[in-house]
Amino acid sequence: MGLFDNKKYVVGPFIKISDPALVEVAAFAGFDFVIIDLEHGPNSIQTIQNHIRAAQAKNIVPIVRVPEINENMISKALDIGATYVQVPQIETAADAKRVVKAAKFFPEGSRGVCRYVRAADYASMPKENYFGDANKSTGVIIHIEGNIAFKNINEILEVDGIDIIFIGPYDMSQSCGVPGQVNHPKVIAQMKEIVEKASRLGKVVGTFVESPESAKQWIDLGVKYISYAVDVGIFYDACKGIVERVNA
Repeated sequence: MGLFDNKKYVVGPFIKISDPALVEVAAFAGFDFVIIDLEHGPNSIQTIQNHIRAAQAKNIVPIVRVPEINENMISKALDIGATYVQVPQIETAADAKRVVKAAKFFPEGSRGVCRYVRAADYASMPKENYFGDANKSTGVIIHIEGNIAFKNINEILEVDGIDIIFIGPYDMSQSCGVPGQVNHPKVIAQMKEIVEKASRLGKVVGTFVESPESAKQWIDLGVKYISYAVDVGIFYDACKGIVERVNA
């Protein structure tokens, strides 16, 4: 199952809660993907394996955000079946190349070779098929979320093997000196410049939003990978809305 499958854009939430039922709910709701989060929150490689199972069972694309550029963690996320690995805090072209190298088998990279993993159907898949197809069936998403990355964006965009450039507005707001102010003119200006440069090169761009209005604004500007809020925040907003309406 591809991420876009001829869609103009895709939408999905971050998943921090450790119960894979949240992944199933996201699929039933009509989201295109889930970003299972290992950077923030309580999840571990052990817990997210069931998230990936749930995603695949319900035909929603499982993406795993690892906590850092860590070759072992990137390999593990892909070994247990993540379709994409999403890596935060990329600052240079060298960082981006390191991620690609960790996520891809030879000749595109040097990912650790093992076919006794879930992604290879626990060795039941012919090894020629697994190692031959893995580079095509898995993808790489990198976070651009600070002034250093912004200054190096031209070089980062030239790196081969990156499928999606993800702009992190919250970390970018902190880097711009206005932490949390994701709609501040400084933040928006930097984000728009990245979108424009990436789009000119035919690169897919993503970002994080917290409202349908914000999602539509970035889609209109050419963003195709929309990370919509976080499971706990979505639940909180729904609960708060119910309480307010009942008590009105």
